[in-house]
Amino acid sequence: MASLQDIQRRISSTKKTRQITSAMQMVSTAKLSQIQRYSKGYQSYAARLEAIVEHLVSAHLFDNADAKHIPLIAQRPIEKTGILVVTSDRGLVGSYNANVIKQTNALMARLNLDTTNTTILAVGGNGADFYKKRGFEVILEHRGVSDVPSFNEIRSVVKTVTSLYETEVFDALHVVYNHFVNRLTSEYRDVQLLPLTGDTLDAMGGTEAEKAELNIQSVYEIEPDTTAVLNVILPQFAQSLVYEAVLDAKTAEHAASSTAMKGATDNAKDLIGRLELQFNRARQAAITTEITEITGGMAALE
Repeated sequence: MASLQDIQRRISSTKKTRQITSAMQMVSTAKLSQIQRYSKGYQSYAARLEAIVEHLVSAHLFDNADAKHIPLIAQRPIEKTGILVVTSDRGLVGSYNANVIKQTNALMARLNLDTTNTTILAVGGNGADFYKKRGFEVILEHRGVSDVPSFNEIRSVVKTVTSLYETEVFDALHVVYNHFVNRLTSEYRDVQLLPLTGDTLDAMGGTEAEKAELNIQSVYEIEPDTTAVLNVILPQFAQSLVYEAVLDAKTAEHAASSTAMKGATDNAKDLIGRLELQFNRARQAAITTEITEITGGMAALE
């Protein structure tokens, strides 16, 4: 049985741990609130951009364009697949990273992808390290994403992603990440981002209500020609979707961190309660033993 001093040391240590996890929970919650406010403004821009692209589709501009000269919508045989994996750099985020990696591995199995026909683009150290150790080619690695990433911070990543596709380093691109639902829930998302299709529009972007409010007319006068216009708009749209995925994933990361630290704080609180009960029982037993010894000694003297 542990001594009273051992139990006291455990209680003291657990209380310090509880203070740390409680502080980390408050920090993560503050970061979550901050990025949610920022994301709300960006989502309005993303909804407007998506609505414009949808109107271009409805106006049959894609039908009139020469797809061979628009790399982001041109269909070509898929010999190599790129997967943009968005994870965190650090731990203490519960199952956040494990969920992305597990589901991404399931995606690879479903598409018959392996080290020979797959290229990894990693935002976040956990995903990069995991796939490097397993022999995958990691052609893009971006670590140290800030708590509220701006587009300028991610600009080099989003431009590199579209550039690699245009230069046929890979023939299709999937972006995989945790989508923020609410403070307690996130869900895995896999979107085939490139080549751009109608399914891409359905999987990402603003809500139907947001797009309806924009009331953009679907009649366009094109200068100099359709192909030139689409080659300007579509890269911006694809880059917007990549940034939106990173922003969404970072929001889910803060929520996961807040939830994990709350769980750790609650567990520490429960452990302290059990240790204090154990301490009180041990102290009571020690006092009872002392009283018994004193009583026995007095009886012997009599």
